[in-house]
Formats: sequence, C-alpha cells, structure tokens
Amino acid sequence: MASSLTANVANVSLEPLVEPAGELSPAEVERYSRHIIISEIGAVGQRRLKNAKVLVIGAGGLGSPALLYLAAAGVGTLGIVDDDTVDLSNLQRQVIHSVADVGRPKIESARDAIHALNPLVDVRLHNIRLDATNALELFAGYDLILDGADNFATRYLVNDAAAILGKPYVWGSIFRFDGQVSVFWEKHGPTYRDLYPEAPPAGSVPSCGEGGVFGMLCAAVGSLMVTEAVKLITGVGRSLLGRVALFDALGGSWREIRVAKDPAAPRITELTDYDAFCGIAPEPETDTEHTVTATQLATMLASRKAGLKDFELVDVREPGEYDIVRIDGSVLVPQGRILAGEAWQEIPQDKDVVFLCKGGTRSGNVLAAARKAGYQRVSHLDGGILAWVREVEPQKPVY
Repeated sequence: MASSLTANVANVSLEPLVEPAGELSPAEVERYSRHIIISEIGAVGQRRLKNAKVLVIGAGGLGSPALLYLAAAGVGTLGIVDDDTVDLSNLQRQVIHSVADVGRPKIESARDAIHALNPLVDVRLHNIRLDATNALELFAGYDLILDGADNFATRYLVNDAAAILGKPYVWGSIFRFDGQVSVFWEKHGPTYRDLYPEAPPAGSVPSCGEGGVFGMLCAAVGSLMVTEAVKLITGVGRSLLGRVALFDALGGSWREIRVAKDPAAPRITELTDYDAFCGIAPEPETDTEHTVTATQLATMLASRKAGLKDFELVDVREPGEYDIVRIDGSVLVPQGRILAGEAWQEIPQDKDVVFLCKGGTRSGNVLAAARKAGYQRVSHLDGGILAWVREVEPQKPVY
C-alpha cells in the first residue's frame, strides 16, 4: 500500500451525483416509502435514485448482493458486465443465482432475479470481458461504477477509465475472511493507484478459487458498496472517499485506514496494457516436452504401481483444495512454499517429477521455477486436476 495511508485527508463535501427524475408514481411511493420517510433521503433522494445509471462489474460474489440491493433501493438503470456462466460452486456465495441457473450466462440469471425483485429497473446486459478497448465507451453511459472484479488487472483498468472520464466508483474486494471497501474519485481525492501504486507480483495472491472465500462475507462487503453508491447518488452522509473500510469477518470487527492522493503521481490520461502492468504473461505455447496429459499420467501411475516406473507426483495447490479432491499417490507441497524457496529439499532431483494444480497455471509457474533452479526431469499435468476428473476419474468432485 502507499506510504501516504496515514496522511490527513480533508473532508470533501460532495454534491448529489444525479439530478432527480420526475415525480414518483403512487406505486413507487409505496414501494420506496421506507426510504422516503427518512428525511435525509426523502422523495427527492428517491427520485435521484430513479434517475441514476449504475454499472456493476461482475455478477459474482460482490455483484450478487450489490445488484439486488441497488435494485431494491430503486436505482433506475443497472448495467451488468460479466462474460461467465453460473457454476454450482458459485452458489455458496453468489446469491443472485440459483440451482436452476447453472450453465446460464450470469448476466441473464442476474437480470431475471432483479426483475423478479423490482420490475421497474431497466437492466442492461454487457456480455463482454472488460478491457482497454471497451471500458471508456461503456463507462461513458453510466453515472457511477461498482467494481466487484476479482483480479488486479481489471481493478487498475476500472480505476484508470473512471479517472479519465471523471467518474466516481466504489471498489470492494474479498479474500477468505477479509473484505475491503472504498470510494475512488480522481476529481476529488485518491484513486486505487494511491492505495496500491504497484500491482503485487503475478501469482503471489491466490484467487478466491484457489484460496477460498467465506461466503457470507460477500453480503457484508457488497451491501456496504451499495451504501456508498446510494450516498453518492443522493448526496447524503460522509463518503468513504479517502478512507478504506476493512472488515475482519473472523474477528467480527471493522476498522479503517486513510489514503491520500499522491501529489507527485502523474495524471491518468490513457489506458494501458493491464496484463503487462500486473505481470501477467500471455499464455505460452504448449511445451509438449514438459507436459503430460491426464491419460498419460494415468498410465504412468499404473506403471509406478506395478513397479515399472518411479516418479514423484507433486500437488502444488492449497491444503483445502487437496482435501476436496486429489490424485491418489500425490504429495502436497503448496506453490507458495516452493516459490519462496522453502520446499526445494522436498522435491527430488534424482527422478522424474510431475507437478499438478487445479487447472495448470500454478503448476506451470512451479515448473518454470524448477527448471530455473536446475531441475531437469520435471513436467506438469496439462489441465490440472480438472482434466484428471474429466478424463480419468469422473466420479470425483470438482470445485
């Protein structure tokens, strides 16, 4: 994080982000009456919500509660950006989807849930992967962005596109038991780049699919994101601009840190290559010499069991993943310990070694590190444990 976290941040008085829409209908007055009778919101504030256009990045863990609460609050137009489909493993936390939606595009499932809750909301679907070629045009049609992305490249992209267009956005992130929420607005205060001037090294921070996430945490963080959005739209309260709210679900506590704008930071004027900025290398061409398929590995394991072959099968995932599903005869040595240099002594150099992970990315990273460290007889499982279950042991679970 930036060293300016402890700097004093002036309280900025923010005007309402959106002008009021026309008068509310009797049905709208009844629907939103619990807002209207709050003097700070009132009918004018509710009309601002009706006139607001909010874009939500991701219909996943954070997008699910955010979209539902934005719709319930009466935000008139909701845009959803997501190019993924609903998976059974999503349902532990992505409460906008249901079992019947498995296999459907998330944006369609989310739209149906929103309309079931509030048919007055105009839902706009963007079945795309957000990138530098489409972000500016997309953001231009909305007043406010909520960023629920789960990767650093998208977070920096959202930040820069919002800064160029002069738009505020609400950011949230979750990992295991911890959540963070803030508001960034380059016109009035710090941006995400003031909080994280540099991206962490690629692969150093596990994704939720690798490290896990406490499902209920999504509701706490997502609802706070909506709270900040409604405050910005209506002009009430004190924004989280210049502050980051930190939630420890395991300890049941909230705290905050301050973040100040770096006066020496260059102004953001253009988008860049965010994968390169975050150290994400393009997918390499398949190295057949150092890759084994699931069926080849099955043959190798059968030969090892018969005493005809000797090799080590090293699973580089996390213990929780290993407990869900594993290949019999594998040993667990997590990627983090290997890349930190703590576990090389556990990996033999005098026989063949095959690395495996969930999908092949982490094992590929370990393979490259092992070869750099002088290992010659190393390879990894193409497609990881997912390919193994799909092709060899379909009775085993996936995650």
